[in-house]
Amino acid sequence: MPDPRSVPSVGAASSSAASSSAASSSAASSSAVVSGSGRIFYQSLRVVARALMKVWFRIEVRGTEHVPTSGGYILAPGGHRSILDTPVVSALTPRMLRYMGAEKFFAVPGFGWFLRSVGGFPVERNLTDREAFRISEQILRAGEPLVVFPESTRFEGPLVMPFKEGAVFLAARAGVPIVPVGIGGAERALPRGRNLPRPTKMALVIGRPIVVGNADGSRMKRSEVSAATTRLHAEVQALFDEAQIRAGA
Repeated sequence: MPDPRSVPSVGAASSSAASSSAASSSAASSSAVVSGSGRIFYQSLRVVARALMKVWFRIEVRGTEHVPTSGGYILAPGGHRSILDTPVVSALTPRMLRYMGAEKFFAVPGFGWFLRSVGGFPVERNLTDREAFRISEQILRAGEPLVVFPESTRFEGPLVMPFKEGAVFLAARAGVPIVPVGIGGAERALPRGRNLPRPTKMALVIGRPIVVGNADGSRMKRSEVSAATTRLHAEVQALFDEAQIRAGA
């Protein structure tokens, strides 16, 4: 997720820059949309994946009443320890979840189609942070849920690593809540370096939605974004701790 510092203010633009911006906006709109067949494909995979997770991981989900049944929101899972985390969070809601992923994976023939079909869109981390932000905001304003891992990448151990500020910044801009989640047992099920997951218990604990931003609609100050990110981190750490206990990790 782009950090707010990587999203510059908009100033005057030349005609060539304006053309580039228009093309970028068109690409963003395309990436923000999933076809009807793609949604059917996602739901079919979700049914299969959920059944496998119940059998293989004996997955336990707590707090589903906190997940919005309509409108856009950011799902913020913490304790990002495994590549399993992305498919596992699909157990939280029957709604289609949208994800962002490294652009290089979308360039792989066949695999790129698969990622787009299940709600993913590409991010070139070194070049198009603003583009990823634009697509993310369009998705949220269209009333769809978006998964953002605030730790940004996978880590190890019992402590949730410091969060990037992008999730809070984006939630404030799009006017949507953040739903915090703790993922327990993922590191034990499929740690780094292991190819096949172990048949071990996993747990997901969902917290109450967190509303960020100012009531009057004014733009959040950097200090306010940082403070809200710190509060989100503390909430996710507590949920991660509980999820680890429930998973017996």
